[in-house]
Amino acid sequence: MASTAFLFPGQGSQSPGMGAAVAQRYASARTVFEEADDALNFEISRLCFEGPASELKRTEITQPAILTTSVATLAALRERGVTASFVAGHSLGEYSALVAAGSLRFRDAVRLVRLRGRRMQEAVPQGVGAMAALLGINAGAVERVCAEASDGQVVSPANFNSPIQTVIAGHTEAVRRAVKLARRAGARRAVMLQVSAPFHCSLMEPARVAMEPELDKAGFDDLQAGLINNWQAAEVRTGNAARRGLKEQIANPVRWHQTIEALKARGVDRFIEVGPGRVLTGLMRSIDRSLPAASTHNLASLEGLSA
Repeated sequence: MASTAFLFPGQGSQSPGMGAAVAQRYASARTVFEEADDALNFEISRLCFEGPASELKRTEITQPAILTTSVATLAALRERGVTASFVAGHSLGEYSALVAAGSLRFRDAVRLVRLRGRRMQEAVPQGVGAMAALLGINAGAVERVCAEASDGQVVSPANFNSPIQTVIAGHTEAVRRAVKLARRAGARRAVMLQVSAPFHCSLMEPARVAMEPELDKAGFDDLQAGLINNWQAAEVRTGNAARRGLKEQIANPVRWHQTIEALKARGVDRFIEVGPGRVLTGLMRSIDRSLPAASTHNLASLEGLSA
């Protein structure tokens, strides 16, 4: 019998129009958007459905918008009888995954990720930090490049996305030095990313400290499906472990490649990206092309999935 995992995307998957078709077709999805509007006291639904793109790029808007669209898509999948034994989420997608696993209430999650986006943006002044994507060299080579480039500043792996794709983050000058060194080390591509802050590195420590009491106040139930977390790529089943994972992931790298390997080791043989975009589906091809992976980026793809 096939074992399914739901994968939930993070920042970068947003685009104007996301969620509009699924909300129009499925009452359960519409309810999610209405609940988000009420919880946030503004129309996040309108920003998802209409944009503008410039507003959706603001971190404190991006994060609740993606989470809401992902949970609305999840509601439509469940309405169609599609369920999963395991869940995982890339960065902020871990909040969506915990909603899916029955650990975190959606209203709490959407408020938390808005605050998380704000605190991450505030942690580092504009221009001080940066991120870059390095393709075509392995994680060990990336770590060596970062060590050589640091020169007293912060630069480190932020997302271990696949065997040949790692995103780095840190001080802008150090990240630029790392990009040059990566090219010399044989990287097929090494490019600076257009992001608003250096996520998932030690420069995010102020955001972790600020979010800790907020996460402590939120209720986390034990999980109804296994979660592989970002922080350790470890299986989580208790509410306390889920809460700690959300704290620790803020200033630590996302171990996505290891997460997929952990799901494979548990017998998962079908992966469904739940939410906007197809970023995680693309990464699956880079991790293991033999694994079946599907997205729900539009209504046709969602309705092509069966239980």
